[in-house]
Amino acid sequence: MTGYFKLKRIVLEELKNGLPKNLTYHDVSHVLDVLDVCNQYIKRKKIKGTDAYLLRIGALVHDMGFLTTTQNHEEVGAEMAQKIMESLKMDPKHIEIVRGLIMATKIPQNPKTELQKIICDSDLDYLGRKDYVEISSKLYQELKFTQVIKTREDWVELQIKFLKSHSFHTDFARKNREPKKQIWLQNIIKNENY
Repeated sequence: MTGYFKLKRIVLEELKNGLPKNLTYHDVSHVLDVLDVCNQYIKRKKIKGTDAYLLRIGALVHDMGFLTTTQNHEEVGAEMAQKIMESLKMDPKHIEIVRGLIMATKIPQNPKTELQKIICDSDLDYLGRKDYVEISSKLYQELKFTQVIKTREDWVELQIKFLKSHSFHTDFARKNREPKKQIWLQNIIKNENY
């Protein structure tokens, strides 16, 4: 599993230096959070070898497309990740799997493999955590800046729609994240603490 640490250094360096400052949610801390949650899944599910290696790479590169665009960033990011992996002489089969991991995180998520389910749930893990309000406020700032939304009302409407349509894919997230996500949804609907 050579090249992981070199890839990690390259990707984090590019993200730190290249991400637009107005991306308050899709930033390096989000990438590291997703990597951390993937590592928790690796430990919990005792994922070994190549699968653990590919999941970690997927977590690191899943939002690279934001370096150049907010539209269809998954496709762009998959290309960028492929170039880096090729430059590190990584196995073409592994590159394809990582591309699939990136594409699986596209909303609405539709993961097919176990690794895709894990990366999808890791990407949106915060929806069912106690730091939801803090993290979602970073997303609110970003969407406002990128003019996806104009008003607080737009944001509330978007969040309600998103939380209602979102589903977790792993047993762990269904059991341990879904209940808290439902509480956040009810709070938003009632407009409490939001």
